[in-house]
Amino acid sequence: MLLVTGITGHTGSYFLQKLVENNYKGRLRCIVRESSNVDLLKRSGLDIDIVVGDLNNVNFTNEIMKDIHTVLHIYNIHHSPRIIQAAIANKIERAILVHTTGIYSKFKDASIEYIKIESEVLEIAKQNRLNLTILRPTMIYGDMCDHNMSKFIKMINKMKIYPLIDSGKGLIQPVNARDLGQAYYDVLMNPELTTNKQYDLSGDKPISIKVALSIISDKLNKRTLFIPISLKLSSFFAGVIKILSLGKIDIVEKVLRMGENRAYSHELATKDFNYTPMDFEKGIEAEINEFERLIE
Repeated sequence: MLLVTGITGHTGSYFLQKLVENNYKGRLRCIVRESSNVDLLKRSGLDIDIVVGDLNNVNFTNEIMKDIHTVLHIYNIHHSPRIIQAAIANKIERAILVHTTGIYSKFKDASIEYIKIESEVLEIAKQNRLNLTILRPTMIYGDMCDHNMSKFIKMINKMKIYPLIDSGKGLIQPVNARDLGQAYYDVLMNPELTTNKQYDLSGDKPISIKVALSIISDKLNKRTLFIPISLKLSSFFAGVIKILSLGKIDIVEKVLRMGENRAYSHELATKDFNYTPMDFEKGIEAEINEFERLIE
C-alpha cells in the first residue's frame, strides 16, 4: 500500500490527477486533516483509505505506517524526520520526500532549518538502509492558491507603479504545480531509476524577476511602470521598518533574497525520468486566466 501525505494540497492534487489519468491500481492510504476537502479523493475511483489525523502525533504517525510499502510525503518538510523514523520502525521499503531548493539559500534564516532536517533524514536513512528519494521544487506556482506568483498577480493588477528590488535582476526558475504532480508520479513509478537519489525540480529555464513581472503585466493587459531600486537602499528601508516596529516587522532577509539567484538545474530529473516542465509564459497565462475569472 502507498501512503501519501498532502494529497489534498496544491501539488498533491495534481499528483492525484496523474494517478487517476494512469488508472493506478494499487491501494492508497491518504492522510488528511479534519479541515481538508476530500471530495476529489472520494470521486477519484481509486482504492483509497482516507485517514484523518495529526502528523505531529507520534503514535498516530507510527500507526498509519502499518501495511505500507512506500511513503510519499508531500505535506511539510518539518515532518520528514518523524515520517522517516516511523517508516523505519515499520520496515517500509521506500520513502519519497518533497523538500525545497530553499536549502541552497546563502541566507541563514531561509536555509538553516532545511539543511538540518535534510541532513538528519539522510543520515537516518543511510544508517538504516532505507531507500530514500528527495525531491526539491523551486518556487511553486500554477493556480491562485499558490503562495508565490498569485501575490505578484494581485499586486500588479492593482499597482500602476511597481518597485523592482535590485532592479529585478535576481534569477528565479518557478515550477508549475502540474509539472510537479507528473514528477511525483514518475518518481513513484520508476523506483529502479530514482531510488536513493536527490532531484531539483525547477521550471523550464531561469528567468529574471523583472522579466517574470513584465510577462504578468502584459498578460493582465496592464502598463505597469517598473521603478528599479538598489538592493542597498531596499535593505536600508527594510532595516528602518524593523527598528520602527521594534522588531515585529522584520523583512530584511526577504528583501535581500530578492537579489539572490534562485535558478537550479533539473538535468538529472530530465535524464532519469524525462522531466520536461512547461515554460513560464504558458504556465502563468493559465493562472492569470483563473484570476480574471475570479474577479469578474
